[in-house]
Amino acid sequence: MTADLLLSRLEKVRRTGPDRWIARCPGHADKTPSLSIRELDDGRSLLHCFAGCGIGEVLGAVGLDFDALFPARAIDHHLRRERRPFNAHDILACLETEALIVSIVAADIVTGREVSAADKDRVLTAAGRISAAREVARGN
Repeated sequence: MTADLLLSRLEKVRRTGPDRWIARCPGHADKTPSLSIRELDDGRSLLHCFAGCGIGEVLGAVGLDFDALFPARAIDHHLRRERRPFNAHDILACLETEALIVSIVAADIVTGREVSAADKDRVLTAAGRISAAREVARGN
């Protein structure tokens, strides 16, 4: 579906930008528009009621179901996965957490405390995440 089918069933529809609208939410007694609608480049439609109505409530009130938010696609059609690189701040935040885990277990080892199997597994997970962060930072 394009957003047109949904928009045709709503009241007080107003365009707020390219492929974006606001309208009265049919899921509750809406006096002023509180339902945001956005159509993505691939034809999917996103909805958000700022009063808190669920998407199922909104669609049910206008006689549509969740399938109406997604365009029909041929079975052999595959969308390329969208790749969004992580920014340096996100990578460093991840590394900070994983380094803290490793340092806590290392301190336990230095002080002679026994390290549990769960802690050993968590250190291995941390090592994997640190390695993955390095690859992401390289752009791989």
